[in-house]
Amino acid sequence: MPVFDFNSPAPKEENKEEKKVPEMEVFSSSVHETSPEKPIVLLDNSQQQWPARPIGRFSNPSRDHTFEFTGELVGNEAQILRMDARFTSLFKWLGENHINVKITGQNRPEGYAVYEIREINSGGAGQLSASDGFLQMMIKRLLASEGPKEREPDAGFVDQYADSMRVTSLQSIVDFLHCAGSTLPDNIRLWAIRNLNVAKSSDLTPEERRHAQRALAMMLNIQWKSDYFEAIDPKEARRILDEELYGMEKVKQRIIETVIQINRTHTLPAYGLLLVGPAGTGKSLIANAVAKILKLPWTILDMSSINDPGQLTGSPRIYSNAKPGIIMEAFSAAGSSNLVFVINELDKAAAGNGQGNPADVLLTLLDNLGFMDNYIECTVPTTGVYPIATANDKDAISSPLISRFAVIDIPDYTDREKREILEEFVFPKVLKRIGLRPEECTITKEALEAIVDRYHGLTGIRNLEQAAEHVAANALYQIEVDHVDHVTFDAASIEKLI
Repeated sequence: MPVFDFNSPAPKEENKEEKKVPEMEVFSSSVHETSPEKPIVLLDNSQQQWPARPIGRFSNPSRDHTFEFTGELVGNEAQILRMDARFTSLFKWLGENHINVKITGQNRPEGYAVYEIREINSGGAGQLSASDGFLQMMIKRLLASEGPKEREPDAGFVDQYADSMRVTSLQSIVDFLHCAGSTLPDNIRLWAIRNLNVAKSSDLTPEERRHAQRALAMMLNIQWKSDYFEAIDPKEARRILDEELYGMEKVKQRIIETVIQINRTHTLPAYGLLLVGPAGTGKSLIANAVAKILKLPWTILDMSSINDPGQLTGSPRIYSNAKPGIIMEAFSAAGSSNLVFVINELDKAAAGNGQGNPADVLLTLLDNLGFMDNYIECTVPTTGVYPIATANDKDAISSPLISRFAVIDIPDYTDREKREILEEFVFPKVLKRIGLRPEECTITKEALEAIVDRYHGLTGIRNLEQAAEHVAANALYQIEVDHVDHVTFDAASIEKLI
């Protein structure tokens, strides 16, 4: 089946045998980086070996699926043998707009493997045009996608194309939908087409068009990924946990269990984690470690500052000052539909201003049935969201909400654990951050005990970190100002300093 359908088909010459060419193969690929072994396009090089970086354009494929060379190779063309299915619409767009490109490839037995494409100016002098930014953004987004599903192409929503590096502009949105629309989830793709029609309509108010364009820009800047997760190395996960967290064996065991479950099912668990414990015990560090293990971006939602459910769900577009909710803004900031959602201080979510409990809005986010924002007006898939909530008092959380989590109680550290954390984790980290070598600053065990005793009865280790910062800063001052080579802190000097 032809992939392209450009305008102005070339007339057939009479009394000439029609050239028979093999049908181009469109192959499915999920690779995220290209190379000569994993190209975007494969050109025919059976008659001639092509140079490494030729320039040209994708020609009118009513004759063949070809790449027409310009510059030193003008008059030559190469048959397209194979093409990554994710790029068919992009190549159609390049051809219809007669865009000059420089391709980077390698001659191989199976053909000329093209693994990089850059737009150049119309003069062909090799200087990249401003529009190459848009082309590279499209290539990056397509490579990050899982590939389009089999479906009939949509028509009627693309007219003029314009080069732009700003994905927020209306015409770059049009280009994006034309080139990568098939890689979007079905409901988001259809929603985008409807909103594009709204944004372009002359029958609607400027406010309605502005809201539609803003919603499109937000949704299209999110990489909508599948809920398939690659296997994770449990040993590497354990190394990250041991590096980030001291003790907490129960927490580490639960996270490793989550990793094993993901490796078996290739999906996230049905329940997130609720970490309950005193302030300063490392709950945010746990969330950061999980995001690093899952190789996902993470975003923070602070429930203590939210007193209106509308802050989470956004406001309808009927208002001139309407805007998306905090949850959609978190997706947009992460740039991905797969992320670790850290919900801080879940127990401090107030009942609000009489409009409902903001915490209950989270139920739709946690049920994996999709989240609906009043401004966006589209169901956002949440199967790739892994929630980690923190709280000081789990009794203050409603039963329906707490039932969505696997609850882990995190007790405060003992004085012995605090001293070990201070010695093995906090001081080395602070010295590295402040630019001191270990041999330049030494702290005795008696000094460590003195710091812990100074903050006895206070929960967590934040006060210990602040004390370590003070000690390290004083050591740096003595080295730089008093020109000493080494500073040692004992119990007496700690008592004097702190």
